[in-house]
Amino acid sequence: MPTDDSALARPNPPGAATPTSADPVSRPTLTSMLTDKFGQLALRSGQIIVVLILATVVVFALVQLKLVVIPLLIAVILAAAVSPVLRWLKHHGFSAMMATWVTLVAAIVVFGGLITLIVFAVRGQWDELGDRASQGVDNLQDFVTSLPFDISAQQIDDAKNAGIDFLTSSQFGSGALAGVSAAGEVITGAVLAIVILFFFMKDGPQIWAFLLKPFKGYRHERGERIGHTAVRTLGGYIRGTAVVALVDSVAIGVGIAIVGVPLALPLAIIVFIGAFIPLIGATLAGVLAALVALVANGPVAALVVVGIVIAVNQLEGNFLQPVVMAQSLKLHPLVILVALTAGTILGGIVGAVLSVPIAAVGWAIIKVWNGPAPEPEPHRKRRKKDPAAKAGPPAPPAEVVA
Repeated sequence: MPTDDSALARPNPPGAATPTSADPVSRPTLTSMLTDKFGQLALRSGQIIVVLILATVVVFALVQLKLVVIPLLIAVILAAAVSPVLRWLKHHGFSAMMATWVTLVAAIVVFGGLITLIVFAVRGQWDELGDRASQGVDNLQDFVTSLPFDISAQQIDDAKNAGIDFLTSSQFGSGALAGVSAAGEVITGAVLAIVILFFFMKDGPQIWAFLLKPFKGYRHERGERIGHTAVRTLGGYIRGTAVVALVDSVAIGVGIAIVGVPLALPLAIIVFIGAFIPLIGATLAGVLAALVALVANGPVAALVVVGIVIAVNQLEGNFLQPVVMAQSLKLHPLVILVALTAGTILGGIVGAVLSVPIAAVGWAIIKVWNGPAPEPEPHRKRRKKDPAAKAGPPAPPAEVVA
């Protein structure tokens, strides 16, 4: 009887019992090791690591190409925002080229005129605004150090310096604001954004159809569904945010002007710009207004300004945003906060502005990936069913039956 290991490697004769896992002579195969619970966990972990590495490489490449990526993203968002105007012009007999030129020139004239008027109106007040804000921080620091808490002036200075270092660091300025002093990069990015915007406005559907040519069947339908969802979400977000920002800036600007706070126009402009950064933009603008009021009008006026900012934010969040934003941005505040943090680190202020609409589009695409999103059912009051109606129509009379 052979006792060497070669006998164990011989195939079993016909009719012999197959060794089980409990049989000491059986050995685990590569297939069994990969298909058991631990093997499945190891394979899934490896897939996750590969996806994370790929995502890291993509993000790194996008950051390195920020001079192209940021104008491209801005052009996509603006093209989605003006898409209803383009459709309206085409519906009224304008060709694609004519509708694009009319919309683009009108947008440049309107926005350029507004920016010019704002610059001429407040160009002599920015230095004063910075000085008032700095004095407000110093006054607030003196007040905090006078409280009966163990907070030293050194700790406050360290916290303030940390914030200043972050705002002036390469992390905050990398991406969008790195090299903002170099006028060449700014002008190049602006011109590139306008050129890309022109082609997106003129040939946006054709460009997307060209990208979907390799796909057939349900994959092609999925691509069309994703394109429509992205345009609807981006357009609704930027239009809704602009309306909310305008209402916030007007309401807060009028409120602080009534209180008698100086520099109301620059503060209102900062509120308008800050409203494009959810959660923190309007809050930071309100803090700045309160600091200016603290220096110019005293603590009572500063508290009134804080109350105005809180009231406007509450009205916006509870009444205006649900109506204006509608389905454009339904994200949990934690998701928005994480997106803002990542966008700020990667792209500075512009990254913070672009991160939330990108996250909203990503979530909207996930919802329609496997099919169209279900339409919300209208709210209907439940009516008590009539027992007779539930039993069915009454039986016909005997004469009719006869």
